[in-house]
Amino acid sequence: MESKDLEALASSAEEKEPELDHLTASVSVSEPHTIFTFGQRCFICGMVCVAATFSSFAGNVYYPAIPSIAKDLSVTSELVNLTVTAYMIFQGMSPTFWGALSDTMGRRVTYISTFVVFICACIGLAETKHYYQLVILRCLQSTGSASTIAIGAGVIGDLTVRENRGGWMGVYQGFFLMPNAIGPVVGGLFSATLGWRWIFWFLTIFSGAFLALLILFLPETLRNLVGNGSLRARGPARSILGDWRRRQYLKQHPMPHLERTKSPMFVKRKIDFMAPLRIVFGGEVTCAILFLSCAYTLWQMVMAAMSTLIQRQYGLNDIDTGLTFLCNGFGCMIGTIITGKLLDIDYRKTKARYTGPPEDFPIEQTRLRTVWFYTGMQAASAVVFGWTLDKKVHLSVPLIAGFFLGWAATAIQSVVTTLLVDIFNKQSASATAALNLARCLVGAGGTAAILPIVNAIGAGWAFTLFAMVLVLALGLLVVQLRYGPKWRKRRQAKQTLKE
Repeated sequence: MESKDLEALASSAEEKEPELDHLTASVSVSEPHTIFTFGQRCFICGMVCVAATFSSFAGNVYYPAIPSIAKDLSVTSELVNLTVTAYMIFQGMSPTFWGALSDTMGRRVTYISTFVVFICACIGLAETKHYYQLVILRCLQSTGSASTIAIGAGVIGDLTVRENRGGWMGVYQGFFLMPNAIGPVVGGLFSATLGWRWIFWFLTIFSGAFLALLILFLPETLRNLVGNGSLRARGPARSILGDWRRRQYLKQHPMPHLERTKSPMFVKRKIDFMAPLRIVFGGEVTCAILFLSCAYTLWQMVMAAMSTLIQRQYGLNDIDTGLTFLCNGFGCMIGTIITGKLLDIDYRKTKARYTGPPEDFPIEQTRLRTVWFYTGMQAASAVVFGWTLDKKVHLSVPLIAGFFLGWAATAIQSVVTTLLVDIFNKQSASATAALNLARCLVGAGGTAAILPIVNAIGAGWAFTLFAMVLVLALGLLVVQLRYGPKWRKRRQAKQTLKE
């Protein structure tokens, strides 16, 4: 087929979200994108934010306890660090399964399943006696917790449109990154007082209580099941809030045609477990995903090495070591919230100036505009962090560098995640899972390598080397901006042909 024909097909297939939702939900174009009020959307967002914290909390609460765990299990810190690597590998792989399930069977069913796995793993970790048990159960724990981020991004994608998605995604990512600040503090407190096993008992109690609230109140939002919320949910997709809001809405807007029919729109689709892999390797957003993986890896190497290096250089105990993570965590939260607002402003300004056809809207340029600045900030912060630790400069200097590093790293993540949800709106959980797969697998290699490299060449040169890699990776963004729109149209054209 000629390229012009492909472009024509892509034009007809371009995702203009309100119209797309009309097709998916069988509701009129005049109806709202979602029936949930602003306050209810805030509540739903708050629920998925808390759910997503379990992934980062389970990872970050662990860092200050690494030396204590190594001593208790009679292994080296390097071996315990490998459990961080194992955690990240499964953190990358498991959303490939759960994200596809979420985009097909619904958000609620997937949430419930993941939390059951997570709770069982936490109980096992609290009782572990051997190193091999620690490795296996950390992998299982990651399998249960990691996908909450992808599922939550799917929920945000269900409830928002491009004009306001950046702000919601910024709040979402800022909230679930809060454990980067408080997680290590909690971990340090438990490790120094009740013992590191209480880290996992705490996670068991916290997650069990939250799961009960989730089952009762979180409504199903997957548009293929409930449309904008006005279609009746069935079975495990039902919730108190969802049923109540639907009844309230239909009293105000009677629409008998919204009862479920045998329309093909509502036949359960085959679960596409390969969707995240196709997104990663499909070319359309591959370069953006690989670039983010580099930024994420540099950030995680700093986090993984931080407790060992700070205790080695400054002689801090577990509690004080946990407190040193606060700067990085607050940088993460501030960075994502500000970035989310800037994404919305950028989108509105570009849309106001743009006069071309909707299918040619420069979404890549609009979303990625600020990444160059954040990349420079992250690279410079990593270099300062490494050399000030290496030369044992006053502790405040590497901590301030960690603040800006966390800001920049999570800002880049927020930008790229929002871009993926924009492009793959109907597969938002799978798209986020694809991003998670790439960044966690690359990050796992980085966290496994960082301490041996630091021991060989020093912290200064090690982080300078990886900062240079990040700067060179900007070439991937150049390719993304140059060819991304063309690849996107080609994918949309092929999708139109299949349909």
